[in-house]
Amino acid sequence: MAEQARHLWWGRPAERADSAHVRPGTDAARTSDTSRTSDASDASAHARLGRPVRASGAAPAVGGVVLLLPDGEPESPRGPSTVAHAAALPLARSLARAGRADGLVAHVVRYRGRGWNGPDAQLATDATWAVDEVVRRYGDVPVCLAGHGMGGRAALRAAGHGAVNSVLALAPWVPEDDVAAQPEPVRQLAGRQVLIVHGTNDARVDPELSYRLAERAKKSNRTTCRFEVHSDGHALRQYQEEVLALAADFVLGALFSRAYARPVADALAAPPPLGLRMPLAAGFGRSLRY
Repeated sequence: MAEQARHLWWGRPAERADSAHVRPGTDAARTSDTSRTSDASDASAHARLGRPVRASGAAPAVGGVVLLLPDGEPESPRGPSTVAHAAALPLARSLARAGRADGLVAHVVRYRGRGWNGPDAQLATDATWAVDEVVRRYGDVPVCLAGHGMGGRAALRAAGHGAVNSVLALAPWVPEDDVAAQPEPVRQLAGRQVLIVHGTNDARVDPELSYRLAERAKKSNRTTCRFEVHSDGHALRQYQEEVLALAADFVLGALFSRAYARPVADALAAPPPLGLRMPLAAGFGRSLRY
């Protein structure tokens, strides 16, 4: 389900729009990926944390960390995408500003490469490494994993780490239902605060797939909710301000036990399908002050 031109977070174009037209896992996809040798030199041997993002006037002590996981591709041998990394920075800065009083630090994870690559689940492995690195640097602080697209899948998959207390998945890439394959796991979400946000007009990832995943997750983890952004696409550009406000409200509530805005609290408390099809209202967050 590819858009005519693939978009990353909030409208930043990918390096190659034609990559969305190749079906993952096919010979054509492998040929297309391996032919892009110009990116091979960008690959890193190890995942890395981007520079810490902190707001001016932030509390001196680090009270919590949010790890931003950029979008990726289902299969690719190419190195990490600098465009996807840059596309995650606006959310990192927005969250750091909102959490300045609590000493919130944001990092954008630099993957080893951009492909999930089947059983390797490389992006999820890099996300788990990043949480370990946060613990090494900052000690016992709560961590939120926030990812978009394929990064959303990585955030959900890596949520079982003991330091992770919450997951924010924006338009998460979820594989198509396949009776021959195991469904995407959800047990690792138990005990975490989970928010999934998806545009109803996402042409790259069917929003119904994230709904079905949330429905399964809700059975074992009551603190799961999902918001739908009416008429928005994969990049969630049309209601960017509302999405940023929703993300900030959720992350601050999850990491620092702040009171959630009423729509978020209602979504977490409501049974399916209400709490998993909560509409994101236009103007959400205008009355909130961080």
